[in-house]
Order: sequence, then C-alpha cells, then structure tokens
Amino acid sequence: MFTPKIPPPDTAPTPATSLDPPLTGLVHPPACTCHHTPTAPAQMPTPATPVARPAVQLTPGSLIVAAAGGTAMVLIIGTVLVSMLLATAITAASVALCAVVLRSLLNRPNNR
Repeated sequence: MFTPKIPPPDTAPTPATSLDPPLTGLVHPPACTCHHTPTAPAQMPTPATPVARPAVQLTPGSLIVAAAGGTAMVLIIGTVLVSMLLATAITAASVALCAVVLRSLLNRPNNR
C-alpha cells in the first residue's frame, strides 16, 4: 500500500525518448495573405557573463568564530525554550492550586 507505483523497467521510458510523439508533417497556414519575404527573427541580446566569485575559504580564525557563534545560538535557543517550559509549568501549578482552593471553598458550605 505504501510502496511507490513504479512501472517495470521494460515499460519505463528512457531519458532519450519522450512520451509525446514528435509533431511531423504539420504545415501551418501563413498569418497573412500578402506575399512578402520572411525576415529573420530579431536577435535577443546575450546576457553578460556573471563575474566569477572566489570560493569561500575558511581560515582557522573564521572556523573558531563560526563554532563560537553556533554554540552561542544553541545556548540562547536552549535558554529560551527552557524558560518557556518553566513558565508553562508554573502556570499549570498555579491553576491547579486555584482549582483546589475553589473546590474547598465551594464544598465547605455543603459540609456544615
């Protein structure tokens, strides 16, 4: 059920072939009935070749800076996540305490 439905190798198209048959023998009627000589299509300007940028070279100093930055990010993100978890735990404890107090206040008149 979860396996991909791949056609068997003998029926799969090869990269050299296309699933669409080539259009041969089609003749399009001319766009106009006047008899003029066709002109060559306008040449598109060639895009300028991009300037080759040098490859990134890491020096020992930049590696240390990258490692220190990664460590700092992990510590900061970890601190934020732990503080959010702590805030959730404190909120849950205070809500539970309020529920116990309200329950005891509401049940006390019935016990007298």
